[in-house]
Amino acid sequence: MTITLITGANKGIGFETAKQLLELGHVVYIGARDVERGEKAAAALGARFVQLDVTDDASVSSALATIDAAEGRLDVLVHNAGILGDGAIDGPTALRVFDTNAVGIVRVTEAALPLLRRSSNPNVVTVSSSAGSFWAVNNPDRPEFHLPLALYSASKSAATMLTVQYAKAHPGIKFNAIEPGTTATDMTAAFGIGRSPEESARTVVRLATLDADGPTGTLQDESGELRW
Repeated sequence: MTITLITGANKGIGFETAKQLLELGHVVYIGARDVERGEKAAAALGARFVQLDVTDDASVSSALATIDAAEGRLDVLVHNAGILGDGAIDGPTALRVFDTNAVGIVRVTEAALPLLRRSSNPNVVTVSSSAGSFWAVNNPDRPEFHLPLALYSASKSAATMLTVQYAKAHPGIKFNAIEPGTTATDMTAAFGIGRSPEESARTVVRLATLDADGPTGTLQDESGELRW
């Protein structure tokens, strides 16, 4: 039995990832900041719910303590929580975007490491973005070239770099970042672009179900490893 935690999983790609992993037999914990939305999503899927706000240390600690008490380990961690941070570029907005999209990864990973070390095949997947890739944002043929999302892009650069550094620091645990593809979610509604969350979630699921000898320290999309 595989124990999985997905942050920000009450909707969008996180919700669809939870659904697909449940179908594969995982025990899935949906982490969500909003209790009502999180419980509703978990009930709809047959998943378990933990209140988890990636910007709050106490919330993160409590969520991982709950999983520890119930399961004694964690096999898969999916960092899915994220915000777009479009609009005004100023200090408070930058702090909010980085706190969610990058610092949140550190909070949850550090709290999860003791549980991941008890797994026979520990695996961490970060839903990042090639909007944080120098190669992609400077390539006119890529959709990222046209996205005016400075704070989001910069925070996703940080998310991918954290993935690489964690992979180097913890060789016994797989850490990979994913570019899930341009997806139509609440977050991207203003742009009117993207495919279904269900389709993008398949890429997340592929990395979340890697064998013990799978890759680590990579940024990938559905076609394989990406430059960044």
